[in-house]
Amino acid sequence: MQRGFGVEIPQTLDELCDPRRIALVVYDMQVGILHQIAQSKQLIARVSQVLNAAREAGVRIFFTRHMSLPNEVSGITQLRTRMAWQRVADVAKVKSSFPAGSPQFQLVPELTPLASEAVLDKITMSAFVGTPLDIALRDCSISVFAIVGVAMEVGIEPTVRHAADLGYIPVVVADACGAGNQEAAERSVASLKYAGEAVFTDTDSLCTALAKSKRAVA
Repeated sequence: MQRGFGVEIPQTLDELCDPRRIALVVYDMQVGILHQIAQSKQLIARVSQVLNAAREAGVRIFFTRHMSLPNEVSGITQLRTRMAWQRVADVAKVKSSFPAGSPQFQLVPELTPLASEAVLDKITMSAFVGTPLDIALRDCSISVFAIVGVAMEVGIEPTVRHAADLGYIPVVVADACGAGNQEAAERSVASLKYAGEAVFTDTDSLCTALAKSKRAVA
């Protein structure tokens, strides 16, 4: 741990994984999204591994879900995005893809949140826009979060960039972040690594560090 100018600056994964400092964000692991992801079973298994390790270590856990408002109240940006994603030229033909309460909106059953964990619904790509995530993390004195889920190229990259601007250290668990378009996901990873604000790791390394941090705090 480096210390200077009145602050502590964690450098290693072990230092970042202190349960008093780190949270876990499980991003949009929803039924309707996982159906579009290649190797979704393997991704669910890795996210489950991280989730279980975080629970064992006493880490605070936040799930996000992407929600679609009805077309009538969605507004210009939401409708334009739907036209692009649904590949339709006529706005009258777009659908609300993930309405609240629909089967596709739900988190996959393998990742059912506990009563002690938060589920935050959003209509944006950054998990920090329109949700209480930032307030909740700061109120818990959290300065680091690990992120897993889908999709790297759609929502995880903007969440990580936004987090860095807010003063958090994002830890991207790369093999537990799925993608709809692998080439686009690789560009996102390369861009984030170039910026240098996020830490990249893998499932096994993070779980090992969380287990060690649990013993250290105990």
